[in-house]
Amino acid sequence: MNASQPEVWRPTVEQVDAANVTRLMRAHGIDRFHDLVRRSIADPAWFWDAVVQDLDLEFSTPYGQIVDLSRGPAWATWFIGGSTNVARQCVDRWAERTPTAPAVVWEGEDGEVRTATYRELRELTDAVARALVSLGVSSGDTVAIFLPMAIETVAAVMACSKVGAVWVPIFSGFGPDAVAARLTDAGCRVLITANGSLRKGAPVPMKAIADQAIEMTGGVEHVLVWERLPSYGELHAGRDHRWSDIVDPDGVPVDASPLDAEHPLFVAYTSGTTGRPKGAVHVHGGFLVKIAEEVAYQVDLHPGDILHWSTDLGWIMGPWEIVGALALGATVLLTEGAPTHPGPDRLWEQVARHGVTTLGVSPTLVRALIAAGSRPRRHDRGSLRVLASTGEPWNPDAYLWLHREVGDERLPIVNISGGTEVGACFLSPHPVVPTKLLSLGGPALGMDLDIVDAQGQPVPAGAVGELVCRQPWPSMTRGIWGDPERYLEAYWRRFPGVWVHGDWASRDSDGFWYLHGRSDDTLNIAGKRIGPAEVESVVGMHPSVAECAAVGIPDPVKGESVWVVVVPTPAIDGLDDLEAEIRALVREHLGGSFMPSRVVVAATLPKTRSAKIVRRAVRAAVTGEDPGDLSTLEDPSAIDAIRLAASRT
Repeated sequence: MNASQPEVWRPTVEQVDAANVTRLMRAHGIDRFHDLVRRSIADPAWFWDAVVQDLDLEFSTPYGQIVDLSRGPAWATWFIGGSTNVARQCVDRWAERTPTAPAVVWEGEDGEVRTATYRELRELTDAVARALVSLGVSSGDTVAIFLPMAIETVAAVMACSKVGAVWVPIFSGFGPDAVAARLTDAGCRVLITANGSLRKGAPVPMKAIADQAIEMTGGVEHVLVWERLPSYGELHAGRDHRWSDIVDPDGVPVDASPLDAEHPLFVAYTSGTTGRPKGAVHVHGGFLVKIAEEVAYQVDLHPGDILHWSTDLGWIMGPWEIVGALALGATVLLTEGAPTHPGPDRLWEQVARHGVTTLGVSPTLVRALIAAGSRPRRHDRGSLRVLASTGEPWNPDAYLWLHREVGDERLPIVNISGGTEVGACFLSPHPVVPTKLLSLGGPALGMDLDIVDAQGQPVPAGAVGELVCRQPWPSMTRGIWGDPERYLEAYWRRFPGVWVHGDWASRDSDGFWYLHGRSDDTLNIAGKRIGPAEVESVVGMHPSVAECAAVGIPDPVKGESVWVVVVPTPAIDGLDDLEAEIRALVREHLGGSFMPSRVVVAATLPKTRSAKIVRRAVRAAVTGEDPGDLSTLEDPSAIDAIRLAASRT
């Protein structure tokens, strides 16, 4: 597939004039956005200081130096000598400035809706902070947060931040083994959880799962239990504490502790293909500044706007939307349950009901909505100003469906890419420049990116290579929790002094960048390399294919052959000719070398709760190899279904 794509959106004069990033440019006499990008990379000390000033981010003790590289780029530190606190920036100052403005809106799967103003969020945050202190939590302690998305979740995050505790977000859909692994690795003495939550119409026994995890790991001394459901789960005397008993709204305010900018904020776990999950360490100063910058300039969020990203606290986009929206004095909408339950239009109903201005989705979620017959045009989407996405590469049909059916061709799709360890984005369009179909725009502000070959040399326009970053950035992980060698080996040792992220990328002659999938997912067919997304985009053209995943399977002649697992659309009449038609389609568009040697029809694909397809799980289902950590899968039975389907002749 040719990386260069047609332009699909261009900002109006009014959109450019009202954008946050335009304000920044005018303050520094910069006329063209591309000049801002170049200067932000050439002079990062100037840029990040300019961000702090433009977004009015407070440092109670001013920093004397922007970045210290004395230990090398892998161990860069930022805002040297400065003190700040994420809870002060995201809650307290807005409770003082705009106390009645909505901070968090929550919608339960059962239809319950609650709103917390900034004043109310501060009061709840302080109450949780007092409860944590009463349980012996002090600065530097790790506190696990195993909660569904809710106002209480934001208060828990901010309460930990306020007292200097390090919060450990755990995906709300995990089973006990995955929860235990994170509790053990992070050394958590305190766990905040819910007695249960709702998903797809059924209660999720979160407290029971937490109990099993604690039995496996030990070490947890206190459990704070939010009573989300009327009655679900039992309390263990002496260890468990009801939220309603110890989170007391009546008490003295808790001041946010002034913390060194490098004080750990949270540990975000990310799964790998092998070994235990990696705990990426993020800090108060760097995460705050980078995320506020992204949400302000990439998705152009303003006070009064409402941001909703379909995600979980256990994925990096959960902290991204909470910290980003609240740092700017805007509103974040959080929802319980699945975006497709009780019907495929739930997401659009929420947009209309709450007046969402900025909506974030994943490509896989969009494909699932299309397959389910979702009809956004039935709902009022006039409040939307920006659409955003992340997770994995798009295919053209799904991208254009979002652009046309949801955005009415009037909204930008801010298609971003970064990662848990990045803490933010490497690549992003900005809503003051045109977008191209499938493109991620270019390097995010302040991000010194390149695309290189196997020897680390830059590749020409149009060529696919490895995405790398040549300079550190503020939200970069400060290492892997308790394992500095693993951090260096994972990101810095392949090309010394250069971060290697594990994505295949390319850029066209106009300077627009594209991703082609994870480099560890790359298909190598008789020495010819191709990303799975390119094969999947072609297979997805077939009208009977709802979703698909392309993987490389060992082949004695070619080294690897392409297998494609497809989920058919509900309306398909028969499957007899599907394999032959898909093979012909791939031959037509990509050539005979990449024609699938096998097409497997399955009912579903293994995905995370954030709707990412886990291709290594697909590959393992048909090869029998070790799939690595599968704790993030929403439905592990999908692997068995693929294994059974593949065994049929």
